[in-house]
Amino acid sequence: MTAVDWTALVGRATQVREHAYAPYSGYRVGAALLAADGRVFVGCNVENASYGATSCAERGAVAAMVAAGVRAAVAVAVVTQGPEAAAPCGICRQVLAELAPGLEVGMAIAGEPAPRRVVSLAELLPEAFTGKMVTG
Repeated sequence: MTAVDWTALVGRATQVREHAYAPYSGYRVGAALLAADGRVFVGCNVENASYGATSCAERGAVAAMVAAGVRAAVAVAVVTQGPEAAAPCGICRQVLAELAPGLEVGMAIAGEPAPRRVVSLAELLPEAFTGKMVTG
């Protein structure tokens, strides 16, 4: 298993957060996803006037990972603005569970070098809907 350097992962998420497109909420989010092979994939939120078309940072990082041909991740750092460190939304939790059911999730606030909390994805999404439920 790949060791998680949370300081480096939070740093990457913080950097990509600066590129977020959040003209409506002003709430910029960055995510850095550590793949099982040690590579890091990043994403930032991209808002849209049609709010349902907004793309979250975590799903952006997942898309970058999948586009690179990688299908396994071990950790994700999510960096938001304060005062609370935010967990991934429900849709992002479900997408992460598809490719990384054993994922560790580190939640940090911009300007801080490490996560305020690290929890398992299973804690955030107990009884996740999985492909086993679809394929039997």
